[in-house]
Amino acid sequence: MASLPFSATSFHSTFVSFNYKAKNPNFFFIRQGSNFTFLRRKISVKSVASDQKQDLKDEAQVTGEASLDTFAPYSASIASSIKYHAEFTPSFSPDRFELPKAFYATAQSIRDSLIINWNATYDYYEKINVKQAYYLSMEYLQGRALLNVIGNLELTGAYAEALKKLGHNLEDIAREEPDAALGNGGLGRLASCFLDSLATLNYPAWGYGLRYKYGLFKQHITKDGQEEVAENWLEMGNPWELMRNDVSYPVKFYGEVISGPEGTKEWVGGEDITAVAYDVPIPGYRTKTTINLRLWSTKVAPEKFDLSAFNAGDHAKAYLAMKNAEKICYILYPGDESLEGKTLRLKQQYTLCSASLQDIIARYERRSGESVNWEHFPEKVAVQMNDTHPTLCIPEMIRILIDVKGLNWGQAWNITQRTVAYTNHTVLPEALEKWSLELMQELLPRHVEIIRMIDEELIQTIIAEYGTEDLDLLQEKLKQMRILDNIDCLKTEPTAEEDQLEEEDMEEINEVPLPPIIEPNPKLPKMIRMANLCVAGGYAVNGVAEIHSEIVKNEVFNEFYQLWPEKFQNKTNGVTPRRWIRFCNPDLSKIITKWTASEDWVVNTEKLATLRKFADNKDLQSEWREAKRRNKVKVASFLREKTGYIINPDSMFDVQIKRIHEYKRQLLNIMGIVYRYKKMKEMSHEERIASFVPRVCMFGGKAFATYVQAKRIVKFITDVGNIVNHDPEIGDLLKVVFVPDYNVSVAEMLIPGSELSQHISTAGMEASGTSNMKFAMNGCILIGTLDGANVEIRQEVGQDNFFLFGAEAHEIAGLRKQRAEGKFVPDPRFEEVKTYVRTGVFGPYNYEEVMGSLEGNEGYGRADYFLVGKDFSELHRVPRKG
Repeated sequence: MASLPFSATSFHSTFVSFNYKAKNPNFFFIRQGSNFTFLRRKISVKSVASDQKQDLKDEAQVTGEASLDTFAPYSASIASSIKYHAEFTPSFSPDRFELPKAFYATAQSIRDSLIINWNATYDYYEKINVKQAYYLSMEYLQGRALLNVIGNLELTGAYAEALKKLGHNLEDIAREEPDAALGNGGLGRLASCFLDSLATLNYPAWGYGLRYKYGLFKQHITKDGQEEVAENWLEMGNPWELMRNDVSYPVKFYGEVISGPEGTKEWVGGEDITAVAYDVPIPGYRTKTTINLRLWSTKVAPEKFDLSAFNAGDHAKAYLAMKNAEKICYILYPGDESLEGKTLRLKQQYTLCSASLQDIIARYERRSGESVNWEHFPEKVAVQMNDTHPTLCIPEMIRILIDVKGLNWGQAWNITQRTVAYTNHTVLPEALEKWSLELMQELLPRHVEIIRMIDEELIQTIIAEYGTEDLDLLQEKLKQMRILDNIDCLKTEPTAEEDQLEEEDMEEINEVPLPPIIEPNPKLPKMIRMANLCVAGGYAVNGVAEIHSEIVKNEVFNEFYQLWPEKFQNKTNGVTPRRWIRFCNPDLSKIITKWTASEDWVVNTEKLATLRKFADNKDLQSEWREAKRRNKVKVASFLREKTGYIINPDSMFDVQIKRIHEYKRQLLNIMGIVYRYKKMKEMSHEERIASFVPRVCMFGGKAFATYVQAKRIVKFITDVGNIVNHDPEIGDLLKVVFVPDYNVSVAEMLIPGSELSQHISTAGMEASGTSNMKFAMNGCILIGTLDGANVEIRQEVGQDNFFLFGAEAHEIAGLRKQRAEGKFVPDPRFEEVKTYVRTGVFGPYNYEEVMGSLEGNEGYGRADYFLVGKDFSELHRVPRKG
């Protein structure tokens, strides 16, 4: 399990006393009688995490002594609870107990149990005032929760038996649950794995995110390629969440900043919305610890509804304020080609930061009692920013501390720098995020003032470090490191915050000579560099794999690394073995437990090393092969249902499932498949049988709706599959299947049955990757470049168990230079494939934009920036028959 990118005070899982035993454990679920009422009261005293102190008179509640152990293992009691929710939870008609209704009733019965541990967890946090970690992320790719929750609570057997008594199968019930549409790729899945790990390791922690109504999108595959439709995952409600009408915070946009007495600032006017909390309990594995994922939804106060306009017939105007607020949480990553799209994205990011920071600070004040000492804030709070999306929490924390809590600039800046940390997930320039100063100034005027002050602090630090003797060096450092890009770096008047600095600090700053004014380029936009703000505003910066962290230090943030080497560290990503082996691959789990003679590997993956001494054992090999084939049969059935294709489970399953992006090089994979198909067509039947083993090549992933080239690649893959899969000469020797609407549940199905998996990003561009870990954990051989976590997986499994190919990260710049100079000589086989595609063999669609991107020496969308042509020849060094 990967180390956490923050430090929080840990504590032992036995922090709650769970000794209370009801005389009749069935009482909880009996709908008649005083005992049911008593135990229902025990739960509903606080049906949410402890945000407010309450006087609990029942002794068992005060000590947290009621627990799942009181009643949950009894299947008859569980069945009664499910029947209760089926009757009294008003989501469906009471007449029939069909699958959708059975799922929601089951989930709500589990949630009742979760709440007990959830409350006990936070009562304990409140009592000892422990340091708490807060994880801010724009996305959480959770997947289905039901099997994961009952698995963590060790109630799978009990619920399976209870549902059987009610005429249903647990697996059928689980399939009724929609994947929570709160994320898209590895960023969101990592966040969800972290929450599972934090709870299992008993760390006091919360996650914060946004409650998206329609997620990213639901992907349909048609004759035209990818089609996006809204994913209405909340249509029937989310049985795991609790709406917190008692927890809401104001969030402001636009307006102006006015100066008050003694240099104080007030942000007034503008547009006001309300962020409302929805809480989702996250249980740990075999522990009472149940932490919280708090999601924000947005609305406006009822008085914002324009009743006069409505009665006058102007209904659109009447609803305008409500719609402007609600749309903030409609879509994950709305298109940002337009100004409106950019504005909406920035509103999303600020809403997450503002509501979360207000909540964190309010909790700190409550736990501190009457004597709030802000200097101790970093000793009780750690805020982790998952990539650059939550960057605005830095100026927002400063704003609250200065404008609301009355601290001066020096205090607020010091506290913030000791509280906030940043995880970098990418080297792609577009993901490092730059925002227009003009847009930010209009939307968040107070924050621009604060960012200017942070930029000034950074300038002074750079000047103090490098001096002014070598102005060329200084100017280059300022150009690379400043937060404000293409903006004059010298002020003429001191700000109110500077006036509040301690006199000795100001004297020290004034002693530093300033460089000449840097004239901005009028032809270039004025921008705010969010990644630079993250580095300057926090105490730690981590990469997510060893090779990525080195690139972060030596390339992406090299100037910052030279200035603050102590800030930079590596925290290689990890995945939870609970979801990704224990629950999604029960056959393999049983084998591992049998041969390691323990289930300790579920919480300590180092225990898997015990299997090495049995690697040559024929009984283990036989059991493993049988489990793999059972999983492959499941995959074949799943693909037939989802795509209509009938595949042979005895074929080799070759899988690439991840977000569609040019740097992830699904295009390289499909070009290799086209070459394979072409060679098959040139052979006789006997030659094909002798030269190739049957192979099913599976793809899955979403291309962003505005990423045109990625959508062309999806279209290309599906067109190739349409021809290959219906070619009678090829038959089962080759199938190409694009699995629509890839999500966590699809991954949980495909990964256990996979035998070969492609992780072939352009070296140096994949920060880590986590699907590579999931495939490796499930006994799948990886084909990959020396990139991201591939490097560490290869070290762990051994070179003979990893098919390595392609250029390495340190070669990429030189190869691109060769290309620009016209020195690259393409592999003849690669040229052969491009020519073959252009014959129209895969349909009438014009693939010139796709093929053209692989040609030429320079120009946007050309020159094969991701080195598909270079690594194509290397791909064929890898054993392809097997």
